[in-house]
This record gives sequence, structure tokens and C-alpha cells, in this order.
Amino acid sequence: MNARELKDAILNRRGFIKTSGAGLAAAGMAIAQAGPDKVASPSSNPAARELTEKEKLDRLASNTWPIRDIFKTASARPNAQAETMKKKYGEITMLDFPDFTRSTFPGVYHMDLFSGLFGDVTDPTMFLPPAAGGTAALGDFDPSTPSAKKWLDKMASKMAVTGTKCQHISNNAPTNICVDDVDLRKRGIQVAKNWLAAGGILGAKSMRVNSGGPRIAPTPGQGTDGYPKNDELASLLSNCIESFKEMADYGARVGVKVTLENHWGLTANPINIQIIVDEVHSPFCEASPDFFNWEHDYLCYHGLAALAPYAHTNVHAKYWNRWATCDVQRCVRIMESARFTGTYALEYEDGPWDRVEGAKYLYKEVLASL
Repeated sequence: MNARELKDAILNRRGFIKTSGAGLAAAGMAIAQAGPDKVASPSSNPAARELTEKEKLDRLASNTWPIRDIFKTASARPNAQAETMKKKYGEITMLDFPDFTRSTFPGVYHMDLFSGLFGDVTDPTMFLPPAAGGTAALGDFDPSTPSAKKWLDKMASKMAVTGTKCQHISNNAPTNICVDDVDLRKRGIQVAKNWLAAGGILGAKSMRVNSGGPRIAPTPGQGTDGYPKNDELASLLSNCIESFKEMADYGARVGVKVTLENHWGLTANPINIQIIVDEVHSPFCEASPDFFNWEHDYLCYHGLAALAPYAHTNVHAKYWNRWATCDVQRCVRIMESARFTGTYALEYEDGPWDRVEGAKYLYKEVLASL
């Protein structure tokens, strides 16, 4: 299927989602409100069949973010936790991660790669200059440089040899995507395009771009008519929609979807993500929810249920002891009930285990839920 055929197919699906939004919302609400043991699994549907073990493993993705402590990075800040983790597990680079994936998560070959761990830190020509006042010896990886492109080719070759695939890039490099300053926004979009091209080299299916702007979304003020009004939020949304339209169009050219994660600011509210995705209206723009990345506990399941119909490629299966309960299996059932067919990237944040052990815990929890 070429890009145009894929676009038409997914637009038809998006149209179905929008015309049946009330039904999806009602179903999502029922899923979110149900107890952990009351959410129907796909196997309870007579038309569905039980997945084989291989098919279940096909739905998992390793994730570099939770195990970032064992990576060789450009950070100059002392990190006792990283030293402890490296003594236990050894030190790796991104080029080692495909082998790490196959040995640590048996049967898993999809990978979710964090942008801050790309490149060879011994070669500064792959990186931007460090930000003033920063703690890193080098700045962000710049995929547009010749040396960076050679590194990307090397990474692609390593994946081919190991039988691994880049499913998703969790990207923090593009910034200011929703701000009013046009020049800043254009620079952020260009960074995203450079990374989307890099994703094309690696065969990535999708890439997260943060909305940028304030880390806490603006609150409404009182309008001239005496009722609450939030013009600042509306302006940020408009900017974000236009930016994601441009990035999605470019993503269609290189075959990589651009995604929105509930990553604070505008995207802390799942309704804002729905608005952006609906307004962009492209098969190359979708949601990539993070299970427990929310501002309050009521959103942990209700927010996920709201985004589930908007996610198709990758989600973050997270455990985070920020909340009193982290029912990972319930979250997986919410996604499966929305007919999600993408991958669950094992993103352990914090809790009773170290970050490698936490990722292994998620491996077992997601498999048990499928």
C-alpha cells in the first residue's frame, strides 16, 4: 500500500471515528468506570480469537527511556543512580540496544527509542552546541548532519542484523510547536522534520512531538460578558494544529506518523489531544497515550479511555508510583476494548524496582493482559 492509499484508508477510519464519536465516548466511559475485573477483554468477543504467544510478543516494544541510566550519554552531571545501574547491568549505547532488547525481553523485537540517547557522544559533529547554562557536554543530536546520517545508517544496519525494528521515537528535541512566536515555531517544526526524516531512515512507524508552550496549560479568565473565557489556550491550540498539519504532511512524505502524548501543557487534557488530531485530520497524526502520565488520578483511566480510539501505532505501558494504584492490566484492557492493534512500549517510571526490573515487570503485566 502506498502513502496515498494508506492516507485514504485511515481517513475513512478517522471519519468513522468522528461520526460514531458518541458511541465511542460512551464505550470509553463505561470502560473507564468499570472495575479492573469488569472490563471486557477482546477474547470475550465471540468474533475474536485468542492470540498466540508470538502474536502477543509482537505487540510489545522495549523502551530506552526507563533504562536511560545505563546509557553512555553527554551528561556532565554526577548521577549516583546511573553508576549503580551501570555496575549491575553494564554500560550501553543506542547501537547496543537492539541486542539488549533481544536478551532482556525474550521474543520482543519492536523498540521505542528516546531522542536524547541518539548518536555517538565521542563525535561532537553529530550534536548541536550545548545550551547556555546546561549540564550536558553536548547539545541535542542533530540528524541533519553528515556524521549523524552515517550513524543512523549504522543503527539501521544493526537493527537489520539483530531482527529488531524501530516502532516509535519518543522525541523531546522539537520545541515551541504551539507558541505565538512564529520564528521559534518554524525552527521547532524544522527540527521535527529533520527527525521525521531520520525516522524514515530507521523505518520508524511513528514519532512523538511535544506541543511545547507552557508546562501548565493556561487557565481561563473572565470575558467581557462576565463568563469564563480562555483565549490564550485557544491561540495555543490553533498554533499547535497548524504546526501538526505541516509535520503530518511531511511525515506522509517520509512514511512516519507524528503523534501527541499526554506530556503536560496542552496535552495534559485529553480533550485537547482529540481536538488537535481531529482538526489536523490526517492519517499521519494520531495519539500515543502514556498510561499514568496525568495531572490527577481520575484521568488515569478516564483520560486513557478518551484517547484510546485516537491511538493506532504505539502507547506507553507505564508503571508510576506517583499514584496510589497503577493497574497496568486494566489500562491494556481499555486499549484492547478500543481495538488498538499497535505496540505497548514498556516505560517504567518509578516504583519498588530498579528501572530494568520495572521494565521486566511491565513485560509480564502486558503479556498477561493480551
